[in-house]
Amino acid sequence: MKLKRRIKNIHMQLYTVGINHTTASIAIREKVAFDPDHLSQALLDLMTHKVSEAAILSTCNRSEIYAKARDPKIIIDWLCKYHGIKLKTIESHLYVYENQEAIQHAFRVASGLDSMVLGEPQILGQMKQAIKTAENTGSLGVLLNKLFQKTFSVAKEVRTKTDIGMSSISMAAASIKLAESIFGDLKASKVLLIGAGEMIELCAEHIKNRRPKSMTVANRSLDRGLALAKKIKGDACLISELYDRLHEFDIVLSSTASQLPIVGLGMVERALKTRRNRPIFMVDLAVPRDIEPEVGKLSDVYLYTVDDLSHLIEEGLTNRQSAAIEAQKMIDHHVKDFTQWFKTRTIVPTIKALRDHAESYRITELKKAQKLLKQGMKPEEVLDVLSKALANKFVHHPSQALNQAKGEEHELLTKTLKKIYPLKD
Repeated sequence: MKLKRRIKNIHMQLYTVGINHTTASIAIREKVAFDPDHLSQALLDLMTHKVSEAAILSTCNRSEIYAKARDPKIIIDWLCKYHGIKLKTIESHLYVYENQEAIQHAFRVASGLDSMVLGEPQILGQMKQAIKTAENTGSLGVLLNKLFQKTFSVAKEVRTKTDIGMSSISMAAASIKLAESIFGDLKASKVLLIGAGEMIELCAEHIKNRRPKSMTVANRSLDRGLALAKKIKGDACLISELYDRLHEFDIVLSSTASQLPIVGLGMVERALKTRRNRPIFMVDLAVPRDIEPEVGKLSDVYLYTVDDLSHLIEEGLTNRQSAAIEAQKMIDHHVKDFTQWFKTRTIVPTIKALRDHAESYRITELKKAQKLLKQGMKPEEVLDVLSKALANKFVHHPSQALNQAKGEEHELLTKTLKKIYPLKD
């Protein structure tokens, strides 16, 4: 769908507007990444822009907005305004899905079919957290609540009944394998983990099994850093200490929610000087990036981002691709069912409008009948007048439309009326 196309339907539609690893580089993705600490405020702000329901999913590989709105342009304009960027910066990288396509996309994302690592399970947890945030914020309505309940059910079925998650290698595991390809045995290496979130915990579990010389967790909250350090039998420090301690480490893995780089060029240059140019291996798993891109230009630094890891996560892909075909068939079946439910929801305003129209006739004629009764007219005569007036009003607009219609329009209207009313030929 072209971004500049405007939807003529005045009713609210379901849209997904997003950017992911297949449409944009990390340099673009980090421009529209959402700070998890301010996600509720972002949702509340979006809801003031003619959006009736909304949820935001923001990970290292994607930023997506699921919303019920009249026009996707409302969502796109808000996205640019919120992040302070011009549309031309991201327009060619955006995708917009409407109604059935949006439903299918949600099912595919939760099932791991749209991930950089085909079948990876982490995205489902991230999606559940995003929906929990939206629910707590109050931005979930009937449509999105129903959509994501179904989404999680479909994802569970896909992961239970197919081998989509078999033989997959996570980004955390890929990071460790890459470190081994450079250093070989990691037993002599000192490891620094920046952050204490889910991704860093996964990295910690993988690298702990390699028995490195030491493991240190650097975090803004020392208590949370110490909690993770205790699990991996390492130690902890504050991120603010890194300027003086970075030179101690051979391997650096970073994944935080910081909106600004934590490790800068000057900090790394200082560390290399102290290390007498002994190399440092660094993996930045964050979006926005934790490590300034310029660091990668230093001759004694091996710096990798999530995009650089893509070639390492293809192991076992053949088996998972076969499972993905099977999973897609399941998804298609559920998309069809949910789309049917969604269509019934879209006609509710029309049915309500029809009932309100009929109710206005009833009230008008009832008031007239009550006046006639007060004037002394016999009840049976009032009932006759009332029933005739209602009958005339109910058939007036259909009759007028039929009389004015010509050609194919007349034929179509005739068939429609015969379908609505049990009319005899």
